Amino acid sequence: MTQQLHDPAVRGFASDNAAGMHPEVLQALVTANGGHVASYGGDPYTQALTERLHEHFGPGTRSAVVLTGTGANVVALQALTRRWESVLASDQAHVLHDEAGGLEHVGGVKVTALPTVDGLVDPADVERAVRHADSPMRAPVGALTLTQSTELGTTYSVEQLRDLVRVSHGLGVRVHVDGARLSNAAVSLGVGLGEMTTALGVDAVSVGGTKNGGGFAEAVVVRGDGSAPGVARALARLVKPSMQQSSKTRFVSAQLLALFGTDLWQRTAAAANDAAALLAEAVTSAGARVTRPVQANGVFTELPPQVAERAAARVPFHVWDRHFSTTTVEARLVTSFDTTTADVEGFAQVLREEFARESAESVGA
Repeated sequence: MTQQLHDPAVRGFASDNAAGMHPEVLQALVTANGGHVASYGGDPYTQALTERLHEHFGPGTRSAVVLTGTGANVVALQALTRRWESVLASDQAHVLHDEAGGLEHVGGVKVTALPTVDGLVDPADVERAVRHADSPMRAPVGALTLTQSTELGTTYSVEQLRDLVRVSHGLGVRVHVDGARLSNAAVSLGVGLGEMTTALGVDAVSVGGTKNGGGFAEAVVVRGDGSAPGVARALARLVKPSMQQSSKTRFVSAQLLALFGTDLWQRTAAAANDAAALLAEAVTSAGARVTRPVQANGVFTELPPQVAERAAARVPFHVWDRHFSTTTVEARLVTSFDTTTADVEGFAQVLREEFARESAESVGA
């Protein structure tokens, strides 16, 4: 038996990636194990998942199972663009800052940042950027990528997404949604997965499972060739050369089927979102200020640097912005499907203790 190399009692708010797999997802892997089935997606789990994704996103959609969120974004955006085109992204976007230039390296596609407020892109800035790039000296815009929910824990409303799709399509630009936390956004808005994506005309969606109870479980969904010519055909051809094709696809599909073949995606997302709302209240009660709207499973808060450093050593979380002000930093706290009330209350107590220590040291100085 493999030795356990971590302390399961250590819990925190560093990322929903830090959480383990949901027991129902683990059981799905056990169920899928044993015996022989066809490889490279020819298995019954992938076929069943395909049917379920069609139910969520529409019968005309096409889907592919991939291994990572970065891979999902790279595959989707390659399918939407031509080699000489560029992609517009939020100035906070994961594809811009945290994917090691994956899209540029693998797809050869330039990424251009758009200004945001709380991580949200404005249609006027999209139009301005597209028109600015309309020159032989610049890379024309082929696609806009939006993160839902955003890197700052906010969500686009259905109306905001509809406007962004309308403006983009009117400019000849396709739209991609990075849905690493798509389930959290859908539950927050009270809508279905397709209602805020493909039903609005979104051309491609990265559907996240890893952050919502999976282990290595992502998918790409695109609209059919009738509405986005060539995209579905491109998707089928890009997964393998982008190194996102698993030979034992059944184990990836089984995880996604456990999530999206039942209501588990809603239950796990709701648990994380509810925990974030509770955490925001607890952080505020402990004396910290919440800096961003809490609309999914991310909480951003302002802390003195020493308080942040000492608290993070006790309960893991990340400092998001070290230059938030001259006297404070902005911390990011992310809740998971397994975040408990005790986790939240324990962290609030840690903050109280560190604020008290900070105050005592200030008086002593």
